[in-house]
Amino acid sequence: MKAKLTALIPTGNEEHNIDAVIKSVAFADEVLIVDSYSTDSTIEIAQTHDINLIQREYGNSASQKNWAIPQAKHEWILLVDADERVSPELQKEILKIIEEDGETDAYWIYRQNYFMGRKMNYSGWQGDKVIRLFRKSNCKYEDKHVHAEIIVEGKTGYLKNKLAHYTYKDLGHLLYKADRYTTWGAYDRVEKTKRVTAFHLLIKPMFTFVKKYFFQLGILDGKVGFILAAHSGYYIFLRSLKMWRIKEGEEIPKI
Repeated sequence: MKAKLTALIPTGNEEHNIDAVIKSVAFADEVLIVDSYSTDSTIEIAQTHDINLIQREYGNSASQKNWAIPQAKHEWILLVDADERVSPELQKEILKIIEEDGETDAYWIYRQNYFMGRKMNYSGWQGDKVIRLFRKSNCKYEDKHVHAEIIVEGKTGYLKNKLAHYTYKDLGHLLYKADRYTTWGAYDRVEKTKRVTAFHLLIKPMFTFVKKYFFQLGILDGKVGFILAAHSGYYIFLRSLKMWRIKEGEEIPKI
């Protein structure tokens, strides 16, 4: 029997993305939306397409995906975030893999990132890749609040074509995600860090900027390369600041 594919899309107030991402994965045998009770028009727009919908209160990205993956109808999963798009070339490559249904259990897919409307060619994003095509029986996400990757019990491979990744819709979205992700990141790291020092609050943020802008050639991405490097340093500072406050007994809400 021919192997089939479920495209799984996690959503939470993604009305600005949902139509385009569903269209980009419409070639799948099932499109499954796992929604964290969106309060905008995400669901209404999604239901204009041929999709299946499940909903669950959001805990973190990994737990949401691990809850949804077993509910997919098919063994092969293509997991696509709402801000990503599958190109026609990537679609053909994925369909060929599903048709051949070989021994590989999961595939890394490189991403072409866009930041503030600009295509990013440097800034440390040159080799950005994620596991997004996998067999549901052999894979699950690691237990982390943010930037969790899939744990694979088997063979992995690489795809040639890239996912398009549109990271932020506007400045407000950028700052909101920084606040959200640094909180999750702080809780992920606070038990592993004995104490928060000047290294975490000063040296590490400065080094992050230098690495992104100079060592990883963010300078060649122009103004947005500088903004991304500065934002990356700020991200590390804010995460470290929250770790310090958590260690001091302050409860930081997870948004």
